[in-house]
Amino acid sequence: MKKLFLSISAMLTLATAAWAAIPTDYINPIITAMPSVTIAPDARAAGMGDLGVATDPDLNSQHWNAAKYAFMDSHGGITASYTPWLRKLVGDIDLAHIAGYYKWDDIQGVSGSFTYFSMGDVVMTGWDGTPLGNARPNEWSLDVAYSRKLHDYVSMAVAMRFLYSDMTNGANYAGQQEMHAAWALAADIDLFYKQPIDIPMGTSYFNLGFALTNLGSKMSYNEGASSNFIPANMALGVGYELPFDNYNKLTFNLQIDKLLVPSRYSRFAQGFDADDSSTWQMSQDAYTELNPVKGWFQSFGDAPYGALEEFKEVRWSAGLEYTYNRQFFARAGYSHEDFIKSNRNYVTLGAGFHLSIVTLDVSYCIALAATNPLDQTMRFTLGFDLAGIKDLVNNRK
Repeated sequence: MKKLFLSISAMLTLATAAWAAIPTDYINPIITAMPSVTIAPDARAAGMGDLGVATDPDLNSQHWNAAKYAFMDSHGGITASYTPWLRKLVGDIDLAHIAGYYKWDDIQGVSGSFTYFSMGDVVMTGWDGTPLGNARPNEWSLDVAYSRKLHDYVSMAVAMRFLYSDMTNGANYAGQQEMHAAWALAADIDLFYKQPIDIPMGTSYFNLGFALTNLGSKMSYNEGASSNFIPANMALGVGYELPFDNYNKLTFNLQIDKLLVPSRYSRFAQGFDADDSSTWQMSQDAYTELNPVKGWFQSFGDAPYGALEEFKEVRWSAGLEYTYNRQFFARAGYSHEDFIKSNRNYVTLGAGFHLSIVTLDVSYCIALAATNPLDQTMRFTLGFDLAGIKDLVNNRK
């Protein structure tokens, strides 16, 4: 026992020393093409700290974990979300999202979503700062998924996605490097586990979710001269739904996310020397030639500061949801990302209302850093149960 204690103490000492080895001014964010597809589009997930891979299934599951649709009670639904983005900086950036699903029996169904991100009016400039004209950059994605129960407690889904990014609206300016719209194809693989547990207050549920999203090709804005990875991501989440009685329920959720994108500052840079930071950056040519599959695996071990820095690439979120009578919802959450990767740390609040066939959700973000442009971001989501609408129409006939 004494030897075990000494071993653990030594490991903790080494870990602490390694933690201190990263300079406080070191910055190495993960850069991707089309980061807009990682934005939480719906107000429910946003109200719980931007998590959703293992939350109770809802209309917005397509973005987080399409396998959850197999556990939906209704046979169909549609939802629309709107986010006025970065309102502390500009007034014309918006994110719009619609999603829907249809189940033709109790174990399987299809779903899809469309997301549009408008970056507002932008003045294009040359390398020397000369104004070249105006553009309205935009990005959008379209996806479809098939979900199916594999067991009473387990479901799986696969999704295909088309991503499109246009930074110049097709305008190429004389004397400048030509820029074109970029596109990519990607796929998701999702798993969801929902286990009922009988307790004295009723039936509680333990949820487990796993999602590999945006596994696909790279994007190039200059016909292959250079390319960037799209934001492939691995997410793991757990949730526990605890009923207090027939009316009140509290749900606890945790989620971790890791971008499967290699770093430009990398241990795989040509001539890498751990003692010379000037050798850490991969050349543009080497980064362009790196194929997506190799890049996904390389992302787990390429950070210049080793395992400690890799750990800092993990973003984690925690969220709570209180439910009264399955009609009123109150939510709170926290999301953390390390300073050297992006420093997106914020608290979120949310509320929701569900009545018969309609669901309305809203969320609000409170940034913990004074310079964080996400501060005061709001999201709005409106959903409809299509099966409930059909029943309502039939009953009125």
